[in-house]
Amino acid sequence: MSKILVHEFISLDGVIESPSWTMEFGFDPRMGEAIAGIMGSCTGLLLGRRTFEMFAPAWSGRTADDDPGAPFMNQSPKYVVAGTQLAVEWNNTHVLGPYDPGAIRDLRERVDGDLYVSGSGQLVRGMLADGLVDELHLFVYPVALGGGERLFAEPGEKTAFKLAASEAYANGVVRLSYIP
Repeated sequence: MSKILVHEFISLDGVIESPSWTMEFGFDPRMGEAIAGIMGSCTGLLLGRRTFEMFAPAWSGRTADDDPGAPFMNQSPKYVVAGTQLAVEWNNTHVLGPYDPGAIRDLRERVDGDLYVSGSGQLVRGMLADGLVDELHLFVYPVALGGGERLFAEPGEKTAFKLAASEAYANGVVRLSYIP
């Protein structure tokens, strides 16, 4: 059975929305190595509709020369949770329909290799609530944004996690990897 590995850029106050705010901190090359490590066992992407519609135009034209993650992003199957028609196309995309924990469980049974999730806040919140996330990798930026879409919306249920790994980067970002 596949595992679902989630990667999020997150502020100190829990905001994950539109992470353009991360640019002011730069991107430590070791962060790229950590993300590549998360993707290492993955053979597909699982994305929410909004993240898919942001990623498709951003990634579809990139090559390995532009970004070492481009081949994975472009060639891997992309499974999109979307209750509406997708506004863009991207090769090897499969629409799963509206969020359904049973459909995601079935996907985990069918796919060889793990599934990588980036962003996709609404999808991730649902999967966390339904016990479908196997690893949660948070890249915590040293800024409180004061507002925006948060990873854990209120009200919410108490959920305990176990710290599996941590790493600090020169730009002030800390990666915290958790398992439920």
